[in-house]
Amino acid sequence: MTQNPPRNSKLLILLSVLCTALAYFGVGLPLAVLPGWVHNGLGYSAVIAGLAISLQYVATIVSRGFVGPMVDTSGPRRSILLGFACCCASGALLMVAGLLTRSPALALTMMLLSRILLGFAESWVGTSSIAWAIGRTGPENTARIISWNGIATYGAIAIGAPAGVWLFQLGTMPAVGTVLLVTGACGFAFAWPQPATQTVAADRLPYSAVVARVLPYGMALAAGAIGFGVIAAFIALYYSERDWSSAWIALSGFGVAFVAARLLFVDSVARHGGLKVAILFLSIEAAGLATIWLSAGPLGAIVGAATTGFGFAMLFPALGMIVVDLVPPQNRGAAIGAYSMFTDIALCITGPVAGILAADVSYASPFLFGALAALFGLVLVFTLARRQAVGASSVASY
Repeated sequence: MTQNPPRNSKLLILLSVLCTALAYFGVGLPLAVLPGWVHNGLGYSAVIAGLAISLQYVATIVSRGFVGPMVDTSGPRRSILLGFACCCASGALLMVAGLLTRSPALALTMMLLSRILLGFAESWVGTSSIAWAIGRTGPENTARIISWNGIATYGAIAIGAPAGVWLFQLGTMPAVGTVLLVTGACGFAFAWPQPATQTVAADRLPYSAVVARVLPYGMALAAGAIGFGVIAAFIALYYSERDWSSAWIALSGFGVAFVAARLLFVDSVARHGGLKVAILFLSIEAAGLATIWLSAGPLGAIVGAATTGFGFAMLFPALGMIVVDLVPPQNRGAAIGAYSMFTDIALCITGPVAGILAADVSYASPFLFGALAALFGLVLVFTLARRQAVGASSVASY
């Protein structure tokens, strides 16, 4: 634990967060164009298009189980470098996939491999950047680190999504893959010369014990993450089915509103407590998803996407602050990885389920699914808050 945080802690946080921004810019590049390319360009169903998005999160889930312990034992810098190497490989495979459109099955295979590697990159860089910043500036900066990291995440996606659309229009999928490769190379070159942090030499909780402590908060996070999942996977197809243009505006609206909420309410968790903040913002997210479901035109969908982004913004830091305090410092990386894994699980499940709903019911139904999931998360957080209140009352009575 850092006893005397460096005076330039904000700069060190920014350096770590920049790694997250580069990684998620890469994640955002294919986000708005990939479902349509799979569905219209390669001729596969909406379910397969949803799978193309979700497979990345399968890889992220698989890698979360070892990235957290790796960070705790070997330090976060190594994981960040491995993540950017995977980003480079993902871009190369996406380039190849874009050149094989006359062989749809082969193109789909290359693209799915690219998604797997991008999932590894997302997990390794995202988890490690938070742990790196905490290690460099001290745990007292955790709230700021989580908030800024989230701004970098969704702000980069908000920039990456329209950039991917522009690149696709300019040179189709090989252009998107090329920039993804270059983004990974830039991230690797940026992280390489920076110093590593010391690891805490102490007995560590088993990973299963860390997951058990994180579980209820992770489930609430997963319920809220479904809303982001349905927007990421199906807003472009929703627009296409209704003959609306510029789906990227809705994706960017989500990201911009997310960043605004993080900037405006960065100190709200410390003032009001994580559970109270989670209750408020899950309510806002549910309202945003319902707005998309009920929208009669693209403006309503944009407003709904922005409202959803605003609501989802504070969920991760609100519950994440609680999670970080549940484990000793030597298990912090594992806790961050396990907690983040629940977002990946939600996004992994969301693609296929929402694809089935879109194919069998309507392209609006995935957004109703997301709204109901947010309401479930709201009930779960209410339950956690009541247990906390009962526990505090029992301690006071004793």
